[in-house]
Amino acid sequence: MKPKKKNVIAIILGGGQGSRLYPLTESRSKPAVPIGGKYRLVDIPISNCMNSDIYRMFVLTQFNSASLNAHIKNTYNFSIFSHAFVDILAAEQTPDNPTWFQGTADAVRQCMPHFLNHDFDYALILSGDQLYQMDFNDMLEEHIKNEADISIATLPVNAKDAPEFGILKTNSESCIESFIEKPAKELLPDWESDVSEQMKSEGKNYLASMGIYIFNKKLLVDIMSNKETKDFGKEIIPQAVGHRKILSYQYEGYWTDIGNIDSFFEANIGLTDDLPKFNLFDDTNKIYTRPRLLPPSKFQKTMVDKSLISEGCILNAKEINRSVIGIRSRIGEGTIIQNSYVMGNDFYQNIDDMNEDLKSDRQLVGIGERCFISNALVDKNCRIGNDVYINGGNHLEDFSNELYAIKDGIVVIKKGAVIPDNYIIK
Repeated sequence: MKPKKKNVIAIILGGGQGSRLYPLTESRSKPAVPIGGKYRLVDIPISNCMNSDIYRMFVLTQFNSASLNAHIKNTYNFSIFSHAFVDILAAEQTPDNPTWFQGTADAVRQCMPHFLNHDFDYALILSGDQLYQMDFNDMLEEHIKNEADISIATLPVNAKDAPEFGILKTNSESCIESFIEKPAKELLPDWESDVSEQMKSEGKNYLASMGIYIFNKKLLVDIMSNKETKDFGKEIIPQAVGHRKILSYQYEGYWTDIGNIDSFFEANIGLTDDLPKFNLFDDTNKIYTRPRLLPPSKFQKTMVDKSLISEGCILNAKEINRSVIGIRSRIGEGTIIQNSYVMGNDFYQNIDDMNEDLKSDRQLVGIGERCFISNALVDKNCRIGNDVYINGGNHLEDFSNELYAIKDGIVVIKKGAVIPDNYIIK
């Protein structure tokens, strides 16, 4: 039995301060971080919901939410005759809740009065910083068929990755019997679960929680009445094991947690692969985002290989290789971009502004001439001068100043930074 649309609400957790994604989260919330040249991270869970015919969504956030508010307001406008919506719920002080969100469960608890204004039987709880494509109807159908109290999406992982996750152990009916948070490697032999033959052949014998949950409404309301529990993964799920019927829904597709600069960088560069694990070219799993009235991108003497070029770009670069180029990017003559993500710009400079900048020896918005940029993330609205040399890699130590940061060898040029001519990072 396919769940009725009106019976499900989706709750998308926007995350905390996002310190591991700094400096991308210096002036924006984690769900608002640009990804893939033209999207935002929050577009991923929202698109998964829409592709699953779930059209009532709440996004919970509390840090730097202005750009997220603007993106959702300008993107997700449904018919006034439908019940569809994407609402942002930011942390707010009330007589009952005078504090900010203290964890994922506390965020849901504080927002519960807003959820209860709507009719629903099931709450689908999602993370706002993961990259994947999933039909949630399959998970909901299994949840209902098995009369589960809670369902958790699980991902088969190998012994190398297992210590980074919460690991679950299931019985023959795919019900979760035990849970351990980030187990030591020596404990792993006791935590193998039944997985498909394909997963066994890849050595993926352990089930990791993906942070995607389905709760029955009554149970969620009951659990939220306990104000002592603050987090789903660390408290609510472990405490429910053995006391509630918790179903493991195994997912074997591509999934990655965009938790830090390294994973964010790899996820974006991975989109340039011949057959990327995350498929942007799938009509049945479209990624929705803000519709922009931008012109086609324009090239002049530019060699492009294995790259994604967004709309509205003016590219005079010499070479762009294995890179993602975001909307409205401007790149000057003789410049080489390789293995990098250039997020682009929020606006175009007009000719008068450009001439005024040139007269005053100010850098133009975009990337100048004869630059070399490798293993880098260039945030939005940067002004990079001519003959700039940026060569990221493992030879660089972690570092941060007002212009850029280095994390795991990746050079991150901060949003709106002005990099002078002949600047070198190597």
